[in-house]
Amino acid sequence: MQVNGLTIYGGGQIDGQGKIWWDYCQEDKSCPRPSALSFHSCNNLRVSGLQHVNSQKNHISINGCNDVDISHLKITAPEESPNTDGIDISASNHLQIHDSFIGTGDDCVAINGFSSYINISRVLCGPGHGISIGSLGKGGAYETVEEVHVEDCTFKGTMNGARIKTWKGGRGYARKISFERIRMINAGNPIIIDQTYVNRMAAASTGDVEISDVSYKGVIGSSTDARAVYFNCGDGAGCRNIVVEDVEMTSAVAGKQLFAVCNNAHGTSSADRSPRVPCLLP
Repeated sequence: MQVNGLTIYGGGQIDGQGKIWWDYCQEDKSCPRPSALSFHSCNNLRVSGLQHVNSQKNHISINGCNDVDISHLKITAPEESPNTDGIDISASNHLQIHDSFIGTGDDCVAINGFSSYINISRVLCGPGHGISIGSLGKGGAYETVEEVHVEDCTFKGTMNGARIKTWKGGRGYARKISFERIRMINAGNPIIIDQTYVNRMAAASTGDVEISDVSYKGVIGSSTDARAVYFNCGDGAGCRNIVVEDVEMTSAVAGKQLFAVCNNAHGTSSADRSPRVPCLLP
């Protein structure tokens, strides 16, 4: 906490020995599991070359930090281990995450509220829940995320791929987000925006976290879900300026055709291969 100019590097291993926590917390859902490694209010932070295994909860937590470079990490936990995010980011700015392997039981990278200017590149993700922005706006909270750019990454056997998730009734925005040159290998929900995450039954008048200026360019590979593109936007303003270009995926199930589903999503698509995305509104 509050250490500026900190560098952590080398070939060491941080083992959270999480199985006893996972088993216990299956019975007591409220048990307060720790993150194996947490940084709070650390600026000019550098972390590289470490191995992280079997965290009790998140493997690495970044909160309230500015100017962070994370690279050459190997983060692993069993696919069934609960809430073992690889890197969890909140209220932090100007982060670089690159040249790493993350395979856990939850998000490879989770980007939470009040975070901006985050670049993720050359990360192999899987198993896990993909790279996620959110969830944002739980309990009507105001939260913002902007300038997140993911490029040259691979999702292998993940539950989700490139995901943005917000709670119904939340406030704030997620904007200026891009996913470019992404490879999917048997990934579920390869491209997904969900503005009704968990709280699907909230009244339509409660509003949404605004989602805008999101682009998907050069996404290729295979999907385990026939619905390879899913833009589930709220009943209000919906999602704005969604751009889909050069997307070409095939089904991991022989003979199945991929398709896209949109609800109140506005934007443009030049995808003329599989899946086509004709459902975007002007």
